[in-house]
Formats: sequence, structure tokens, C-alpha cells
Amino acid sequence: MRKWGCLVLGVMLCLQSCNEQPKSEEPLTHQMDNPAGMGSALPFLFSDGKSALLSWVEPADDSLMALKYSRLEGQTWSAPQVVVAGGDWFVNWADFPAISENQGHLLSHILKKSSEGTYSYDVKLNLKKTDEGQWTTDLPLHTDNTPTEHGFVSSLPYENGFFITWLDGRNTIENEVGKRGAMAVRAAKIDVDGTLIDEQELDARTCDCCQTTAAITHNGPVVIYRDRSEDEIRDISIVRQVKGQWSAPKSIHEDGWQIKGCPVNGPKAAALGNRLAVAWFTAANDRPAVNLIFSEDGGATFDAPIQISAINAIGRVDVLMLDEENAFVSWMEADENGAVLNAAKVNRNGTKGKIHAIAPLDASRKTGFPQMEMVGDKIYFAWTHITEEKSKVRTAYVLKQYF
Repeated sequence: MRKWGCLVLGVMLCLQSCNEQPKSEEPLTHQMDNPAGMGSALPFLFSDGKSALLSWVEPADDSLMALKYSRLEGQTWSAPQVVVAGGDWFVNWADFPAISENQGHLLSHILKKSSEGTYSYDVKLNLKKTDEGQWTTDLPLHTDNTPTEHGFVSSLPYENGFFITWLDGRNTIENEVGKRGAMAVRAAKIDVDGTLIDEQELDARTCDCCQTTAAITHNGPVVIYRDRSEDEIRDISIVRQVKGQWSAPKSIHEDGWQIKGCPVNGPKAAALGNRLAVAWFTAANDRPAVNLIFSEDGGATFDAPIQISAINAIGRVDVLMLDEENAFVSWMEADENGAVLNAAKVNRNGTKGKIHAIAPLDASRKTGFPQMEMVGDKIYFAWTHITEEKSKVRTAYVLKQYF
């Protein structure tokens, strides 16, 4: 009888375990069709938790590029919509257009050449109100009119409009005594008519070409970016708006990465209330790594960092907050075939879940920066797939219960 009891118990435990895991014949990553065409690249994902938007760039003809977007409708992406097209854009693998939404109002941006100089371009905004069928395009984000670099935009729904931050090169233009300033990070609010409100410079010396990121905490917006000291230390810093005032820049962790050039590898942040998670890449001491750090007070203080990958890390990270104690991180890592997009669940106490390979990738710049967002019980991914010098945006999802 004891033997039979043990056998029955073993069978029950086995069945329970099977119910908790994906079926062996069912892949973890579910590929999705999307309306992006051949030649498409530079995907961006936005989610409000209930739905998602996918934007990308693809050729409109031999001389024009088009910014398109699609909305997630159930389990499928809708037919593509064109935001704007142009032949005078600055198209860059790391500095790509984005889209966001607030109460049906849509905001997107592109980079438009401002002179014949290679790195002379402006951020141009596109707005579509809830009750309007057409986009209002070519709206200025900044009005300095300098033939310098402006880009690496992050935008989020905020209050009745949007919060936006970007890297601004107006100080890099040569002055009357032949000196140049540094790249700066600026921020502002934008109302649904495109009016810029409360524009401010947050840091007068930053890394030139790493992505910015932002999050909205209970205390207010925070901006996280790669800073740049006089000694060329390029660690990650945060600036917080509390009671309407911006704090001084502060390092989230002193990696001590000294590099005489921009690594083109910015941080990503996500917030849930005042719980904040930041993922970033560093190669301090010639040791490439992806790290994650948590804050419980909106970025005023941070826990010790958690190392996510230190083997063949490439970076190009993304992060989501699953709940107050857990984040979900994605990153690129080199392998024998090129690269792979990995993802894992990480607890604030340092516990890391199993690392899952989401998709094989080309390791070159053409792959760009993979994107990740969450809607309901699914985590969606978008990336640029490269084959025979051609590109195509691909999308997939995973069920977050399996992480």
C-alpha cells in the first residue's frame, strides 16, 4: 500500500508540474505576423498596459523614407498607417523614431536634416489628436536653430499631454573664441497642440550618442542617461523632478567606465509607483556586462546593482516592471552564430529566473535596438531581422507566466 501511495503521489506531482510548464511541443516564443514590409527597420514599441503600438521606418520609394505604425488589436497587428514621409531625414541605427499615446492623442518624431553637415539635424514632432483624422507634422521640438545634433528622444504620456527628453547639441557650436561646449540633455512637457512647456536643461555635459530613457514615478518624471565627466567617465546618471523642481545629476552606480568615445548603448528604465528599475550596459575595466538596479523611492536612492550578464554581453537593453518586486530584462548577447536576444525575470533581492533566448539576431548595427512591452499576460518583442543585406521588422510574444 505504501508503494502504491508513493506512486500515486508521484504521478500527481508530475501532473501538477506539467500543468505549470509550457507543453514540450509548444515554443516559448510565439512569432507574430506584422505589416512591416521588406526593407523595414528601426522598430519601436509603446504600451499603456491595455494595448500596444508598433512604429518603424521603411522605404517609400527610391528617395523617400516613411514612418509607419500599427496598433495591436487582440492578437494581431492592424493594417499599417503612414505618419509622415520624407527625403531629408537623418536615419540612424541607434537614434530612431518613436511613438507614444495619451488618451487617444498620438505623438511621434523623426530626425530632419537642418544643413548640409553630416551631423546637423533637428527633432521634428508629429501629433494626431483623438478627434482628428490627420497628423500635424513637422512641429519643432527645439527652437535654437543651430546646425547641430538633436536626438535620442524619449517621450511618455504625462498629465494631459506628454513628457519628453532629448540630447541637444546647441552648446557644441563653436563660439566667438573658438571653443565648443558639450552635448546636453534637456526636457519639457508638450500639450496636445504641440506647445512646448517648461523646457529646461538638465545636464550640460553628457555622452553624445547614447539613448536617453525616462519614467513617471509618483514623485514625478525621472530622466536617466549616460553622463560624461571631464575625465571621460561615462556612467549612468539620473535627474528627478520633485515638486516641480529638477534635482542635480546623480550617478545611479559608479561603474567607473572611462572611454574616450560614445559607446552608443544607453539605459532603459521602468517605474511602478515609486518603484523604479534601470537596466544598462557597461564595459568598465574591459569587462562587458548588463546590470539592473532597483529603487523604492523614485530614484532618490538605489539598491546594489544586480549583474544580469557578464559573459558576452552586447547590451542594447530593455526593462519592464512586472510588479513592485520583479522586473523583466532583455538584452543582446554574442554567441557562435552572431547574437541572441535574451530575457529573464529578476527579483529585487537578486534572484534571477532562467534566461530564455527570444530570437537569434545579427550582431551588427543593422539589427538596431530590440524593443519590449507588456500587454495583459503577454510580453511583446520587436526587432530587425537581417538576411542577405535585407531587413524586416519581426514581432513575437511570450506568456509572462513562464518566467
